[in-house]
Amino acid sequence: MSNVIVTIARQYGSGGREVGKLLAAKEGMEYYDKNLIALASEKSGLDHEVIKEADEKATGSLLYAIAMGVTSFGARGIGTAFDLPLNDKLFVAQTQVIKEAAANAPSVFVGRCADYVLKDEPKCIRVFIYSDFDARMARVMESHPDMSESKVKDMILKSDKQRANYYNYYTGNKWGKSENYDLMINTAKIGMQGAANLISDYIRLATK
Repeated sequence: MSNVIVTIARQYGSGGREVGKLLAAKEGMEYYDKNLIALASEKSGLDHEVIKEADEKATGSLLYAIAMGVTSFGARGIGTAFDLPLNDKLFVAQTQVIKEAAANAPSVFVGRCADYVLKDEPKCIRVFIYSDFDARMARVMESHPDMSESKVKDMILKSDKQRANYYNYYTGNKWGKSENYDLMINTAKIGMQGAANLISDYIRLATK
């Protein structure tokens, strides 16, 4: 598993986070998801609680910032030409943390455009986890028993749209489009453990 990196993009309620945890445990890989927020906070000096609210939400100035060369940290944090919006600061910080973590050990990254950030890594396996809508509804309602069916449906649709907008904006690619991934798995068909096992098999075939 030397230098193998797995990135997991996922529909809301598809179980992508659970698949990532199962895979990391099965293969002895490092696992990164929401803990990237804490690592990015530590690296950038941004307030942890504040940047939680900005996680996986897009704004509109990062591309201009990149063009201006404002994509690295100085002694006092991000920004040399002007002050970036919080969302963009978080994206820059998480990008640097993802690259550093990927260089240190075999790892699984969930979300945060990690497939794009690590696109030049030769042993990066890019996975998209999805599921039938009814299965997603049932899964989310199980974890939110006090929510009505209509509210759960709205939450799923809103979360997917937010993730798509975030990914599309920061990468210039389309979230969920097959060309952007090596493997797409419907967890409604094979379950979370089955998906983790399938990714393990794919890693061995793809990195011989």
